[in-house]
Amino acid sequence: MQFSTKRVLPHLLVLLGFVILSLGYFSPVLKGKQLFQSDIMQYIGMAKQQNDFRTHIGEETYWTNSAFGGMPTYQLGAKYPHNYIKKLDLTLRFLPRPADYLFLYFLGFYMLLLVLKVDFKLAALGALAFGFSTYLIIILGVGHNSKAHAIAYMPLVLSGILLTFQRKYIGGFLLTTVAMGLELVANHFQMTYYLLLLVIILGIAYLVDAYRTKQLLHYFKSIGTLGFAVLLSIALNATSILATQEYVKESSRSKSELTVNPDGTPKEVTTGLDRDYITQFSYGIAETFNLFIPRFMGGGNGEDVGKDSATYNAYRKIGATTAQAAEGAKHAPMYWGDQPIVEAPAYIGAVVLFLFVFALFLVKGRLKWWLVGGTILSLLLSYGKNFGALTDFFIDYVPLYNKFRAVSSIQVILELCVPVLAVFGLHTLLKKERDHEEILKNLKYSLGITGGIALIFLLFKNSLFDFSGINDGFYRQNYGQAFIDAVKEDRRTLFVEDSIRTLLLVLLSAGIMFMFLKEKIKEQWLIVGFGVLILFDLVGVDRRYVNNDDFVSARQVSTPYQANEVDKEILKDTTYFRVFDVTSSGARASYFHNSLNGYHAAKLKRYEDVFDFYVTTNNMNVLNMLNTKYIIAQGEKGQLFKYTNTEANGNAWFIKDFKVVSSANEEIKALDSLNNKQVAVLNTVDFGSRFKSGGIPSFKVDSVASIQLVDHKPNYLKYKSENANDGFAVFSEVYYPKGWKAFIDGKAADHIRVNYVLRGMEIPAGSHTIEFKFDPQVVKTGSRIAFASSIVFVLLLLGGLFYGIKKK
Repeated sequence: MQFSTKRVLPHLLVLLGFVILSLGYFSPVLKGKQLFQSDIMQYIGMAKQQNDFRTHIGEETYWTNSAFGGMPTYQLGAKYPHNYIKKLDLTLRFLPRPADYLFLYFLGFYMLLLVLKVDFKLAALGALAFGFSTYLIIILGVGHNSKAHAIAYMPLVLSGILLTFQRKYIGGFLLTTVAMGLELVANHFQMTYYLLLLVIILGIAYLVDAYRTKQLLHYFKSIGTLGFAVLLSIALNATSILATQEYVKESSRSKSELTVNPDGTPKEVTTGLDRDYITQFSYGIAETFNLFIPRFMGGGNGEDVGKDSATYNAYRKIGATTAQAAEGAKHAPMYWGDQPIVEAPAYIGAVVLFLFVFALFLVKGRLKWWLVGGTILSLLLSYGKNFGALTDFFIDYVPLYNKFRAVSSIQVILELCVPVLAVFGLHTLLKKERDHEEILKNLKYSLGITGGIALIFLLFKNSLFDFSGINDGFYRQNYGQAFIDAVKEDRRTLFVEDSIRTLLLVLLSAGIMFMFLKEKIKEQWLIVGFGVLILFDLVGVDRRYVNNDDFVSARQVSTPYQANEVDKEILKDTTYFRVFDVTSSGARASYFHNSLNGYHAAKLKRYEDVFDFYVTTNNMNVLNMLNTKYIIAQGEKGQLFKYTNTEANGNAWFIKDFKVVSSANEEIKALDSLNNKQVAVLNTVDFGSRFKSGGIPSFKVDSVASIQLVDHKPNYLKYKSENANDGFAVFSEVYYPKGWKAFIDGKAADHIRVNYVLRGMEIPAGSHTIEFKFDPQVVKTGSRIAFASSIVFVLLLLGGLFYGIKKK
């Protein structure tokens, strides 16, 4: 027992240290404050209707009407039955947000290094290097929580894989299952996809090594074990994955049927996202040095350069007050790289990169090559359109790559690989028989490369760079050339300051290493020294961008939007309608109303088409069709006002005729001038065969025919119809082919898509009750699979524990 305690106690102390550091960095959470995250504010707006429904009704709705005319909630935080792997995730995230994600960063990376048989003290050092990597902190600052969530579990997945390759098949299988299950819980498939690319590189490195050492049987046994683990982890998340897979086919991440753009020009038809959209955020090749020198490219789009800056003085010279100049200098446009906007540099750390270069000389074998391979691939792919040959190849030929945007975010892979190799280099140094001359030579090379780069930039900055940014034209046009000259001066100042900072950190790192090699300091002081340098380096940069000033009261986060006078007036109307807010493109309107707007990376494809073609141009014909009763606009003096649209079609109406088309292009173009109160567009390619008799019918609609909405919830709609004749009703509800079930007088009935994006249904003569219920089968099927797989995993876990105990 005493032996076990001695083994466990150091790890418990390390975990306690991680908790303290996580809470220490985000210390305002201890006072009940929360980090203000712009993306989370948008999410709260999008998810308010479903969250209110859950709170007040006690049930889950998988459909919301509050955004984009209506959409599934599968990507808006929907909760599913029997999602036990999610409960484990919530248990691990016991700290207040965002300290919980920082703790997960530390925990996963610590586990990875322990699996690599690194001493726990070095493993803790590596965890700090990874967890405080600037990009990982920045995404917490802006609210990319699901991305941070997925990144945090990446090292844990690699731990399970490596454990399996170490012939610990049972432990590796169980850890991989749990870790991959947690990775999928994060529901950020782009990050998981990038992890897959790294795992493929790892697998290739191990395959080559297995072939060389004649251990192919062990290799394929490991692959089989890992394959089963991944399948089980997918089954644990079956509901979320199946629902996402179903939704993505109808979302903007899928292939569009249209071959024309809203302006009539030919549209590039792809099976995923548009190429320009994918590569919009392409990392500049010179921007690579941001990883080593934090403000090499100026930092972010809004840097605080202070009152002593040239930018502050330039604002004063063009007539700004001291307060206005101070505010301008607080958000100075320092970034001068190739991307349209950057919050902060993706800084890995001068100390970590010095250790990485040192490890390149010291570490041998497959570990080095898959880490270096992952680093190089992620860096090259992050260049996007700046390295078009590779990017175009991946977009055109690598499965699923064209489903994801913001290619620069693939740098999360190198942000994982670099600190692993850096720390493993120290581990190798401490564990092997040291050839002092050889290692001193490696140290000189490392210092020459890293310190030399910083020194060259310092000496030749003016001949190498002009410090001009892609957005400078805007400031030149509005503020004049003198303002841009001042901005460039501050960019040059930041460049010099951080280059000197990096050079000094490299020299200190090399100095500590040299003193250790000369036996002037002992091993523990080497580790402590690098720990202090890494914390000083990374936390110092992190605090520039995410600090205590970003925290606000919990109430301000939970209720980020306050109803204005226009909202209050609209909310007095208790009927069912939609609102179009032309003053905002985000989720603000969704917080209060059933909105045509919203904020999401994967909207329903057909709705997005209609939005781009007609809603953005305020086409009243289409706005009427979408039952847009109120439009929020802005007057000449900036005041908000509501326009009441008395011509809106209402919730449902009977039509007389169909306009028959045979292509998606014709279908969407027909909406422009369609008399949609009497005519509906029908695409015969999809729905012409659904009618009972041959030919496309027409209908008689008399003056007393009516259809009224009498009850509504996000996932339920009830209408009463009165019609002396057989009729066809158009419902101003977004058509979604999976999950919505229609009933007439309690009996199942078919409904079809009309007007490109709405629902339509034949209704027999007489008085009838029509109901729509959103009851997706995918949730039921997925929940059954998740429940069964959870039982299987528990049995395997108990079996593995029993086998381990019996073996010992």
